[in-house]
Amino acid sequence: MARERGLDLMEVSPQAQPPVCKICDYGKFKYEKKKKEQIAKKKQTVIKVKEIQLRPQTEKHDLDYKFKNVRQFLEDGDKAKITIMFRGREIAYVDQGFKIMNQLIDLVKDISIVEAPAKVEGKKLIMVLAPSHKKPVSAPKANPPKVGTPATSE
Repeated sequence: MARERGLDLMEVSPQAQPPVCKICDYGKFKYEKKKKEQIAKKKQTVIKVKEIQLRPQTEKHDLDYKFKNVRQFLEDGDKAKITIMFRGREIAYVDQGFKIMNQLIDLVKDISIVEAPAKVEGKKLIMVLAPSHKKPVSAPKANPPKVGTPATSE
């Protein structure tokens, strides 16, 4: 029957009794399968893990800058790994590292969840934040005056 139609005979289930076959154009079948795989690959999202490294002696301005970067990573949909490195005798002051971590959690709690809580591994304190799936509510923007109309002041 397949030869009469100029098509191919494709075995679907060889273990069945009797084996199951279907008549189709095998070249077209392979092409459609390849297209489906390409579409599925295009739709998948790749989550990257971005890392920020800190020290317990990092100054406030530098922390603010790094926290701003963490916030941007989370808004872009990437995970953020925060590492606080302790050198020498600084390991005795791990509580300062936990304070920094808690400070960061408070700043990004509206857009993130803690995937791996802060824990000490050797001379490093490591925490992983993941973006939450809900979108943050942004503040409404003020309407700027229209161009060409003079601003009135009384």
